[in-house]
Amino acid sequence: MSSPRRWGSEVGLGARLALSGGREGLVRTVLTALGVGLGVAVLLLSVSIPGILDGRHHRIDGRDDMHYSEEAPARSDTSVLMLPVDNAYHDRSVTGRFLKPEGAHPIVPPGVTALPPDGSIVVSPALRDLFETPEGALLRQRFPQPVAGVIAKQGLSGPNELYFYGTRGSLSEDDPDVRRLTHYGSPSAPGDPLSPILLLLVVVIFVVLLMPVAMFVAAATRFGGEQRDRRLAAVRLVGADTWMTRRIAAGEAVVSAALGVVLGAGFFSAGRQFAERFELGSISVYASDIQPSPLLFLAIVVAVPLAALLMTLLALRRVVVEPLGVVRRATARARRRIWWRLLPWAGGLALVLPLIGAKAHRFNVWQAAIGIILLLLGVATMLPWIFDRLVARLGSGGPVSWQIAIRRLQLSHDSALRAVNAVAVAAAGTIALQMLFSAAQAENTRDSAQNVAAAQAVTMVKPSVSVPVHDAAQAEAELRKSPGVTSLHTYRQMVVSMPGDPKVFEVAVADCDTLRILADLPGCADGDVFVVDPASFSQPGMSDDATAAKGRDVLVGGREDDTAKPTWHVPAQLKTAKERRDPYASYHDGLLVTTGAAPAALTETLDARYYTFIGLDFATPDAVEHLRNAAMRIGPTADVTILSPRDVDTTFASIRRGLFAGATVVLVLVGLSLLVGTVEQLRERRRTLAALVAFGTRRGTMAWSILWQTAVPVALGLVVASVLGLGLGAVLLRIVAVKVRLDWPDVGAVSGIAAAVVLLVTLASLPPLFRLMRPEGLRFE
Repeated sequence: MSSPRRWGSEVGLGARLALSGGREGLVRTVLTALGVGLGVAVLLLSVSIPGILDGRHHRIDGRDDMHYSEEAPARSDTSVLMLPVDNAYHDRSVTGRFLKPEGAHPIVPPGVTALPPDGSIVVSPALRDLFETPEGALLRQRFPQPVAGVIAKQGLSGPNELYFYGTRGSLSEDDPDVRRLTHYGSPSAPGDPLSPILLLLVVVIFVVLLMPVAMFVAAATRFGGEQRDRRLAAVRLVGADTWMTRRIAAGEAVVSAALGVVLGAGFFSAGRQFAERFELGSISVYASDIQPSPLLFLAIVVAVPLAALLMTLLALRRVVVEPLGVVRRATARARRRIWWRLLPWAGGLALVLPLIGAKAHRFNVWQAAIGIILLLLGVATMLPWIFDRLVARLGSGGPVSWQIAIRRLQLSHDSALRAVNAVAVAAAGTIALQMLFSAAQAENTRDSAQNVAAAQAVTMVKPSVSVPVHDAAQAEAELRKSPGVTSLHTYRQMVVSMPGDPKVFEVAVADCDTLRILADLPGCADGDVFVVDPASFSQPGMSDDATAAKGRDVLVGGREDDTAKPTWHVPAQLKTAKERRDPYASYHDGLLVTTGAAPAALTETLDARYYTFIGLDFATPDAVEHLRNAAMRIGPTADVTILSPRDVDTTFASIRRGLFAGATVVLVLVGLSLLVGTVEQLRERRRTLAALVAFGTRRGTMAWSILWQTAVPVALGLVVASVLGLGLGAVLLRIVAVKVRLDWPDVGAVSGIAAAVVLLVTLASLPPLFRLMRPEGLRFE
């Protein structure tokens, strides 16, 4: 019997063969390590996602200043007044806070050592860099304050966040938007659960993107299988038995996989340094956040060499290595059985079918993930069975390049299938994902009902102590200066209530032209007051009947502190108007007052908002940004909304950005895996290629044969993947109770991407092909 010490020496021999087996052995080891390294790098990135999210959320929670409580905090030596500012610039969010210290030792937000001097700001590095470029010139006009410093990492969600803190001495605690802060930070609060369709979409994204990576790592450990068999036959010739050869092969596989893990860690570390240069939508990450969990990192380090060992032993299980060769080469391939290949499909359906119609709180993520994994494994197990039958029926006629390729696939296509299996799983998952994606888009994208023909933008200004806008003309005068503005219609909106009565009504004050936008008026002259007919309400019962206010005194500004509110006597004679949807898709169901009939109580209260419908000429360069600059000159809380006929859910948009980024990574990985596999096969057949050229075969014929050998498995795999992917997508859509739609353009897009990958792989493999076809390739030692 062999001792453990002898086993160790045999495994060590395999390791030495992997590292010092000559040029061929070294190239084979490098190819295997490269393939494994690419997969390991992606796996390390995937297991780093929890760390990325935790670091981001920890910093956001640490600077949280939106504290809600029943009682406002008292003023102290450390308290500050805070005014939040939410803005945008070229579809990028620009947020910040204006602060005013109330004592000698004010609290400071994370990432800031001290509050900047009055009238200045501290900015994030990304905002500072943008200010210094011509692209940020318009944004700099919006924030003309001197820059007194830079916010450190602790105070930012990511390196590309556009954020600032500034001091503003005019802030007053009487402003409704101003808050008093006594501390920064709050514990993370659980958010609302995702809907089943969005939750399922996230699960499928991770499964679809990671399964091909895991499959490729397993396939990469078997690069050089034919040369390994010949080398083991030579070992048998010098006296090794069957178990010794397996231990030698295991040692070689483990060393190659271990080198791949090291190489993958290197790829991951090198790529992580460039992470801060990229931004996904409005999300960016620090390189220091991209750290895999130690436990998951250890699991990958152990699992990848172990998978290489198991794959090698599994491959040798059906091989009889004899001193004169490998018996597998001389025997007919056994007919593949189908019964066990259907088991993953049965298990997957058994897990996902009970989820049909599940509510958000009853949706089991692990059950869905395992079920989808089994269904995609069904694609991988069914493909070899289908491939055998399809390739066997392909005719032997046609060009010589076709005959060479088909004969090669008929004799030995295991290596081709290993690479194509990852492509097929990725394609099937992507097709199913696109079906879910289209359904999610239909569910989360809807008609906004905004009338972009009547107005292209809406601004909202809330008058306050620091924003003393008391009439529509004052707001319009500033907005009219903005380049690209073609029309303006401003109205003042507030709330009134009757003493001792819970009824609350909206009141809009504007000229007749603007009131006609808000409601259907029978006729209008300055001095008129209208009430919207309750019979015309789009949602009867949702609003109070404002006709009850006729001839009565009402409180201006709502229900809080009734004794301090001014009063307005509503005229007894009111004209009746009908409800109409304005360009912002809002309805006005209260009182409409012309400017001539509005008393001082309606025009001087701070409990009001100014809305302006703006016609905007988008042909004017940066018309939107000029408008936002004008709004900022009115006040830091002035809001600008660009109207759009479609309304897209922000959660769905975030998932979509993540999908595109992940799909790009997987596409690059699949292309590299096909290229590495093709080059490895060419090196194994260099003598055959040289012999064909010696007999007069043209180089173009060989190049076309390589194309067919890559394209035929991919094409057959895509056909199978399309059918199974459509079936998987139909099942997933039934889970979220959405009508099944076959999205053929998406299927065509996936096929087109795969065709482009095949073409690029073929072009990249031509240089080594031509080099291996030289007469020197006939030499044999």
